[in-house]
Amino acid sequence: MRERRLGVAVWVKNTRAAKNLRKFGTIHYISKRLNYVSMYVDANLLDETIRIMEKLHFVTKIERSHRHEIPVEYNNARPDKAKEYDYKQEKNQVMALAETLLTEESSQATVGST
Repeated sequence: MRERRLGVAVWVKNTRAAKNLRKFGTIHYISKRLNYVSMYVDANLLDETIRIMEKLHFVTKIERSHRHEIPVEYNNARPDKAKEYDYKQEKNQVMALAETLLTEESSQATVGST
């Protein structure tokens, strides 16, 4: 089973030194323009890992991700009436187009047979 990992944003002074963070977790993205590293760290060792990384000379700030705190299951979700209306209207347009194509095809078949 996969280990539970949490996201961490590590602000660094120089992105070249960011490669040294590989030993603390999995690096997801390195921003050269904003000088930060987005990485995943084992949830069991998160506090200890952050404490060690803060002592590194090239690290300026570390922020934890709060994404795991956001609920992803939504209860009492109401359907969007505007979208529902658009789908019905689109279905009616497709059905009308199909009917016109069928009538045109049948009229051409009768004209071609005579």
